[in-house]
Amino acid sequence: MPVFLTRQIAFNLARRLHNPALSDEENRRIYGDANNPHGFGHNLILEVTVGGEIDSGDGMVMNLVDLERILRAEIHDPLDHRNVNYEVEPFDRIPPTAENLIAWMWERIAKALPARARLAHLRLEVTSDFRVDLGNPQIAGTF
Repeated sequence: MPVFLTRQIAFNLARRLHNPALSDEENRRIYGDANNPHGFGHNLILEVTVGGEIDSGDGMVMNLVDLERILRAEIHDPLDHRNVNYEVEPFDRIPPTAENLIAWMWERIAKALPARARLAHLRLEVTSDFRVDLGNPQIAGTF
């Protein structure tokens, strides 16, 4: 039976919702104030849930120290206090919407996890009244 562990990290970033493939007028129509040429900032919280079987040797699904190291290396350090449109690929080419950000995070975290743990759920809190989820620990399937 899989067990799920959840860890949170916080970081800050700046972004502009802008699709370079569209005209400035179309970007303003789609993204409104979020298309401000100077960007805008967010204090984000990412909640990460990993699941797996309890290892009979160490009694863990995965070591939380290792999970913290992965989250720092794959998410915090590349994003914290960065303007993602200029400093983080692929957001120089695609709009850094919450949906695109969380998909990018999923890919990076999933690749970095040890074989015995699998990514089950991400929740990115963008503001106090807006968050986006990817995956779900209740329907993640069997590991």
